[in-house]
Amino acid sequence: MSASASSFNTRILLPLLASIVAITPLAIDMYLPAMLVIANDLNTSMPNVQISLSIYLAGYALGMLFFGPIADQIGRRKLARIGLSLFGLSSLALAFTTEVHTFWLLRAVQAFTGAAATVVVPGIIRHIYQKNTAKGMSYVSMIMMIAPLLAPSIGSVILGFSLWSTIFIVLAAYSFVILLFVQRYLIDIPIFKNDRKGLSLFFSSYKVVLSNPHARADILSSMFVSFGFFCFLTSVPYIYLDLFKVSEQLFGLLFAFNVMALMFGNFLNTRVVPRIGSRKMLYYGLMCGFLSGTALLSFSVLHLSLYFIVAAIAPLMMSLGIIASNADSLILMKFEQNTGTATAVIGTLRFGSGALVGPILAVMHAQSAVPFSSLMFSAVVLTILVQLIHYFKDKKNAS
Repeated sequence: MSASASSFNTRILLPLLASIVAITPLAIDMYLPAMLVIANDLNTSMPNVQISLSIYLAGYALGMLFFGPIADQIGRRKLARIGLSLFGLSSLALAFTTEVHTFWLLRAVQAFTGAAATVVVPGIIRHIYQKNTAKGMSYVSMIMMIAPLLAPSIGSVILGFSLWSTIFIVLAAYSFVILLFVQRYLIDIPIFKNDRKGLSLFFSSYKVVLSNPHARADILSSMFVSFGFFCFLTSVPYIYLDLFKVSEQLFGLLFAFNVMALMFGNFLNTRVVPRIGSRKMLYYGLMCGFLSGTALLSFSVLHLSLYFIVAAIAPLMMSLGIIASNADSLILMKFEQNTGTATAVIGTLRFGSGALVGPILAVMHAQSAVPFSSLMFSAVVLTILVQLIHYFKDKKNAS
């Protein structure tokens, strides 16, 4: 841990930061088991309720774009308080919705305001951990991943004894509890005021981040790895439930196993990255990703059994966790004065690339595991290509 990290109570701060980020997977995953019930209650179709998930992702991406530069100007603590308050109020309003179009609108507001809270987190981690930012990012990711692991089960338990609206009341209560902890424990970090205002501030902030040639490879790497991760999330219900006909109970176990592999990748990162650095760790992640991606695609083409597929997905998910944490860390290290904007760029490209997965898989007419495997493998190959170009450019400039 860096010297700056030791001056804060990271035992409280890191779980708090993870809890702030967790509002996103909780808001996405907790209501999934209730979709059919919501459709019946709102007198609409299941696809109309499913659209609310796409609306949430779009609202979140727009929120990241909007609040990133604002975080760099007004401070992280203040913005986190605003974001959590509005997220809680919109969640509460969702619990009393009786019409699907209002449900869509409130999901967009919930996502947009939630982004105001989550966009502050990477900048605080960078401030605390400095050159070991990847270690801090991995710690937070590791804790935060408990949320998608438990969220669907929490939603199912709530449905077992109450109405679907209780899910959103629980989300509201969660955000208000986190708000109390933010008020007491969240630190603020130095802000660098910009004389520009309004649209000029936004454009200048994004120009600083997007025009930096040293950050482009890592920004693209973060996007491609996220695309691979969303390929898994979008495809895994079809692969496990439809293609291999596993039970819902076994599906839950296999999904948890894959998420735990992702968590293990982040745990490994916290132990190794302080010794060898983020760039080298990213390369090791890519090597592991290439080998496991090749295995996954080969097993899919050969139509091998489910357990071969699961055995290949686990190390691939682990490597995606390692690559993402280190790519994000390398990006943030280049923008001390614009960490909010840099986080916004990462988040927007991440969720934007994720939104492309569904349409691409629909065009490919998946009848086997091959389309999903080929997309995940392609994500790793594209990441390797941009990192190779970056490596040779750096070598050329150095000589």
